[in-house]
Amino acid sequence: MPDLDHVRWLGGGSGAGKTTLTRLLARRFGIDSYSTDAMISVHSERLDTSAAPLLERFRQMSMDDRWILQSPAAMYATFPWFHGEGFDLLIEDVREMPADRPLLVEGFRLLPQLVKPYVSNPRHAVWLVPTEGFRHAAFDRRRGADAFWLRTANPDRALAKLKERDRIFSEKIALDVESERLEALYVDGSRSADSLATELAYRFGLRGVAER
Repeated sequence: MPDLDHVRWLGGGSGAGKTTLTRLLARRFGIDSYSTDAMISVHSERLDTSAAPLLERFRQMSMDDRWILQSPAAMYATFPWFHGEGFDLLIEDVREMPADRPLLVEGFRLLPQLVKPYVSNPRHAVWLVPTEGFRHAAFDRRRGADAFWLRTANPDRALAKLKERDRIFSEKIALDVESERLEALYVDGSRSADSLATELAYRFGLRGVAER
């Protein structure tokens, strides 16, 4: 859609480096960014339960229900943010931000089939697809509140299931990007964050924006 032509979308699987690369690009070019992940709690409060059945079910589950007692496939199928709940609120937020300069929007909530209607130039939307090793390493580096599986009765089992759930999600993203004829960037750890950011800047057409 023309009103969002200033937006550059960076989606992809968990642990692919979306936030890191967005921060690098925002700092390098002096442009704004919007984290869809950071808005999850805000959007959760704004969502009507009738419009978000997966979220309502998720709220009623204990930590062990969510991360231990379900299979990885069921964890993927019932996680609200993997299936577009609240995406309309995300678009509302983006439309309220300044449109006179590029805006970087990032997060795993950017599902290819939902983003595509808002993209007139396919190069302005890229999905990072991490290899299994890269994704696992990202999980293993998490600490504090980000390591939420530590609050379950069996953290090791919960983490193993989370890694498998996110493999399912990452593979689905890769398939959807291909079927929607959008752009993917595979991440395996062989390239530096600066190198990947430079490639994204080229794809996003940020070369005309003054670098800092």
